[in-house]
Amino acid sequence: MTNSSSKRDRIIFWIATGLFSAFMLSSAIPNIMSTPEWVDIFKMLGYPPYMLPFLGVAKLLGVIAILIPGFPRIKEWAYAGLFFDLVGAVYSGLSVSGFDPQMLVMLVPFGLGTLSYVYHHKLTAK
Repeated sequence: MTNSSSKRDRIIFWIATGLFSAFMLSSAIPNIMSTPEWVDIFKMLGYPPYMLPFLGVAKLLGVIAILIPGFPRIKEWAYAGLFFDLVGAVYSGLSVSGFDPQMLVMLVPFGLGTLSYVYHHKLTAK
């Protein structure tokens, strides 16, 4: 592997990981704070409000885990947990409201998370 492709891989990893982390934090912080908007969303989905801070803290810890170098096993669990959160969000929305074209925006975090995960493994395999 050439030095330039290694540098390119690191750039792709950090851009994808940064954007994915920002997306996950954009819901983690309001979840932790149990903002009225999220309380309403959870009520609409049929979830108890006490789950909000739990999920928010879990997302925050997952983001920290994927951003900190090292700890490969914890990083694997973090990626899995963040993906389960996204899948659960989409499934919950589909179950309660059916398909809405606005849900397609969820392809962005799925794509960024996948890119981050793939390039994380590309970089650690070197």
